[in-house]
Amino acid sequence: MLQQLDRTLADNLLRPRSVAIVGASDDRTKTTARPLQFLRAAGFEGAVYPVNPSRDTVLGERAWPSLDALPEVPDHVYVLTNAEPAIATVRECGRLGVPMVTILASGFGEEGHEGEERQARLQAAAREGGVRLVGPSSLGVTNPRTGMLLTANAAFAEEGLPEGDVFVASQSGSVIGALLSRGKTRGLGFAGLVSVGGEADLSIGELCEATLDDPGIGSYALFLESLQHSTDLASFAHAAHAAGKPVAVYKLGRSEEAAALSVSHTGALAGADAESDAFLAACGFARVDHLEALIEAPPLLARLGAVGNRSTARVGIITTTGGGAAVVVDQLATRGVSVVAPSSATLQAMTDAGCPVAPSLIVDLTLAGAKHELVRSAVSIMQDSGEFDLVLFVIGSSARSNPELAVRAIAECADGATPVAAFALPDALATLELLHHSGVPAFRTPEACADAVAAALGRRAPTVARTWPTPEADGAVVLNEVDSGRLLQEQGVPVVPGVVIGLDEVAQVAGSLPVTFPVAVKALSANLPHKSDAGGVVLGVADADGVVAAVDAIVAAVREHAGEVELDGVLVQEMATPGVVDTLVGYRVSPSVGPVVVLAAGGVLTELYKDSTMRLAPVDEAEALAMIGEVRALGQLHGFRGGPRGDVEALAAAIVAVSRLAVDRPDVVEAEMNPLSVRTEGQGVVALDALVRVAAQGEQSSPSSSLSGTS
Repeated sequence: MLQQLDRTLADNLLRPRSVAIVGASDDRTKTTARPLQFLRAAGFEGAVYPVNPSRDTVLGERAWPSLDALPEVPDHVYVLTNAEPAIATVRECGRLGVPMVTILASGFGEEGHEGEERQARLQAAAREGGVRLVGPSSLGVTNPRTGMLLTANAAFAEEGLPEGDVFVASQSGSVIGALLSRGKTRGLGFAGLVSVGGEADLSIGELCEATLDDPGIGSYALFLESLQHSTDLASFAHAAHAAGKPVAVYKLGRSEEAAALSVSHTGALAGADAESDAFLAACGFARVDHLEALIEAPPLLARLGAVGNRSTARVGIITTTGGGAAVVVDQLATRGVSVVAPSSATLQAMTDAGCPVAPSLIVDLTLAGAKHELVRSAVSIMQDSGEFDLVLFVIGSSARSNPELAVRAIAECADGATPVAAFALPDALATLELLHHSGVPAFRTPEACADAVAAALGRRAPTVARTWPTPEADGAVVLNEVDSGRLLQEQGVPVVPGVVIGLDEVAQVAGSLPVTFPVAVKALSANLPHKSDAGGVVLGVADADGVVAAVDAIVAAVREHAGEVELDGVLVQEMATPGVVDTLVGYRVSPSVGPVVVLAAGGVLTELYKDSTMRLAPVDEAEALAMIGEVRALGQLHGFRGGPRGDVEALAAAIVAVSRLAVDRPDVVEAEMNPLSVRTEGQGVVALDALVRVAAQGEQSSPSSSLSGTS
């Protein structure tokens, strides 16, 4: 058998010249009989070799006893056997020089220790033989453009599957079928659909990146259950952006459950889905919450480009049904997208064109205006006005009964200066298909429409790093407040100065402390990250006698609440001047997406309010300012109800400084300032408490030292 070596990964994946189906069944009712049936029904022109050592024929075709009996080395082998035989088949493929194998079987990494051991043997067999794997637990790979339906998914039994330019990759095999059937109903076709399964070898990111050179693929739709292999996704994000091919994502996990809690509040705020959200946004992906929006959004993404800020985007709505438009306005508002009213000049231009409308948030042509020339004129005027980033037409009853009126006119505006999209209030699938094929993104429900529009307007160029530091969290050590503060000071964040006193010297030195009263007295221990919870903080201490009493109270409280904790001493700090607002600025290295920086309302109620925002680290000043604008409680920084304005620029600088731990201190696993007090405008910020956790690397500096800073 001879093999040509000029084939790419994408060629073997989507355009194989020959395929073999190992374990093909002669029973048409079985899952393992589907791939052969689908390939034949779709008219796949390549060679197909059913492999079944127990039969001479399969579904009326010659069956081959083994792969090495074939007359050629197939480009792609689909293995339908159980797990152990699948490993043996991959080993045989490596020996023969088969470049691509897809595995249906489960029973690998998802099944505990035994499955992990089995997956390790599978990976070793592939690696040794130079075989690339899709799966395990893959329902297959399809390319509707060539009839290459190498899949066991029953949904592909349908006839008349439309072709398109959207490539779908999913970590769930059943979702592939769901998207296919929903797309067919909507008249939306696909350039390829791949069930990536367990990603033992080819990850969803690497697989998609390999297909970017395919001219028949214009955009991507990803269904994600997790963010394993996120570095590959990050690499794909940059490559897809460079290729001008947008990516829509549906990611499971929109719950309030956090990731495994860590020692800081930041760990609780940085829940698994919040991290996913920050990561996907930094990838420049458009994350949607409706499954239907996943297949309806790509045409809009391709038309809009990367806008970057949904809150400042300008959406103009034109309609022949005021009630339907109001529904869409409402759905957009709940997603942070504001509708912009047309200017008086635009309204006058419509009047001059014979389609006068009353001043309003929406351009309501009313039912009487559902006429071809009027609709076309009104849409064109809005597109040419320069006042909108997107014109959205909400079509009334004519979408179903008289599409030659408004619908045809909208379709003729597909290439206007400003992108136009449409939502049909009645159930009008023929109208949606007509608009789609004319180049107008069209939506069946107001929820999916608003979801896709919000996701598209929020999409920006990727900023995620392709790789990131991965300090070893196991065995990481927590620094006490003095050492934590010193590390943050080195990053450029001001901290409150203080003096450390040993427990056995409090009475002797309390009267000669180099501080100005009143002071705060705090328990000092790396093993007591949340001092307030254990009674380890006493504020507003007025004199030396108060310091002695405060230390006695702290020692007793810590003994009661955390008896096993030994204190390094106490930290005495001058009481800082009250600021405009207290914030939390945190940093952690997520095991799934890398370094993140978190901003939240500060203090002991941080986790209760859950008013926070997150970005991948590091960030620049512009991104830090955007974060400040997203935390509702920080609105008072701008002089709420006549109050003083806070030093927003200093807070942004502190966020940037902490985020740069990703670059400057890759050994830091976690860091937090809570509270970070924001003073009045021009007076800066100051960290009143600090917590840092670093990867273990030798002895830490002595805790019995002073902490310099400004208060």
